[in-house]
Amino acid sequence: MPLEKKKIYIVDDDESVCRALKVLLRTFEFEVETFNSAGGFFDAVPHDEPGCLVLDIHMPGIDGWAMQKKILDSGAKRPVVFISAEKKENAADRALQVGAVGFLQKPVDGQTLVDLLNTVSEKKENAIK
Repeated sequence: MPLEKKKIYIVDDDESVCRALKVLLRTFEFEVETFNSAGGFFDAVPHDEPGCLVLDIHMPGIDGWAMQKKILDSGAKRPVVFISAEKKENAADRALQVGAVGFLQKPVDGQTLVDLLNTVSEKKENAIK
């Protein structure tokens, strides 16, 4: 039986970031969907759909912080990795406090992101077994 690809959702209002991360992650055998807004993500992806979310903090409308709160309030167990160009020292701490599994500064180091997503996916698979 073929291995199922790990599902990743990217939500970032910067189309070039979405494109670049999608190409990178597909190279490492991830299945990737991108969205330019929180609304687009919520309209397309049921809260119980498996996968990991790579989420920008600063977006128009619903920002990453509000999106994470909405995800948690829905009861979804989807792991979230925040990404941001924000230079505030407390952004990484805040991300972990609100339940994220990681925080990466833009520009995102590709290998660090891939390693983090693989670790998260492996932990999730082991928890199911």
